[in-house]
Formats: sequence, structure tokens, C-alpha cells
Amino acid sequence: MQITVSGKHINVGEALRQHIEDSLQKYIKKYFENAIYAHVTISKEAHLFETKIIVNDGTGHKTIIKGSAQEFDAYKSVDTAIIKIEKQLRRYKRKISNHHHKQKVQQFDDLSATRYIISPVPSDFIDEEEEQMDTTSGPLIVAEKPAAVEVLSVGDAVMKMDLLDMPALLFINAGSNKLNLVYHRKDGNIAWLDTNIAAS
Repeated sequence: MQITVSGKHINVGEALRQHIEDSLQKYIKKYFENAIYAHVTISKEAHLFETKIIVNDGTGHKTIIKGSAQEFDAYKSVDTAIIKIEKQLRRYKRKISNHHHKQKVQQFDDLSATRYIISPVPSDFIDEEEEQMDTTSGPLIVAEKPAAVEVLSVGDAVMKMDLLDMPALLFINAGSNKLNLVYHRKDGNIAWLDTNIAAS
């Protein structure tokens, strides 16, 4: 498995780099011997070290696993992020590995979409006059890139959202061909929104 480690606002020393590589080889290889690559980014903001890990599981289904953690110690940040990924892999290993055999040919094509990243407007800067202003121009777009709205079962959508460490996921329900949404609730449960909007 190819492992790349990069630092943002921090120089990653050889000892920390070796710790990352050894830990990833130990935990990732235990679940996926053919994992292709892992990319680790460590950044420092104030007193916190944040570790972000992206792993391609190597099953040939473009499955990506993401994990992140923030700690006051760089090593602990790495270990916490790896533990999160290890739990995800353990939870979904069998389902990911057998996904190709279980999945029938999709009846519908994935929809294309555009993912926008917009700049939030701090509430401190919003006054009554601004609230009454015409906002048809829309928010400030920071970045955009193509995205696909995939055809998935509800269970697979929940798995994908979890593996990608996402707060929500829009998808086409493979059973109904309708646009659906799953998202994490603040109480720890997952909500499923089943719309009546047909994908085609």
C-alpha cells in the first residue's frame, strides 16, 4: 500500500511519519490486503493537531474511506483517526467485499450534478437592512466541482455516508428511482428523507 504523509503548518518528523505508516499497515492491511493507497494530512491550528486520512480500500469498487480527529497531541490525533477508520472497516468489510456479487445491474443511470462550496455569512454582519435586501444574486461561491448522485439502496447510502465521514448524502433510491437523502441527526440517529421526485 502506498502511503503519503503531508503536513500543513507543521513539519512531519521521521518518527511521526514512521508511526503513521506502521499503524496504517497494521490496521488497514488486516482488513484489506489489496488496499491501494492512503493519504494522511496533519495540520495544526492553535493548540490542536488535526489528522485527516483517506484510504482506497482496493476492492475495485472505488470505495473510499475517510477518517479525521483533533487532539492536543499529534500522535494521539493520528491514533484516534486510525481507530475511527479501523472501526468503519470492521463494520463494513464483509459488505464492501461482497458488494460486487450482491449488487445487480443498476436499472438507472447516476445523475450528474455540481457540488458548490459557498462562503457562510457570519450572523454578526447581518442587520435588519441587509435581511430585507434582495438576495437573488446568491451566496459567494468559493469552489465548485462535478459530482454524481449515485443509485444506491438505503443501506448502501448509509454505509457510504459513514465511510466518507459525511454529514449527509443525496442519492437515487435503487428500489424506487426517487431522490432520497440520509443524514446524521444531532441525537446520534440517522434520518432518511424519501421524496416523491423521480430521478428520470
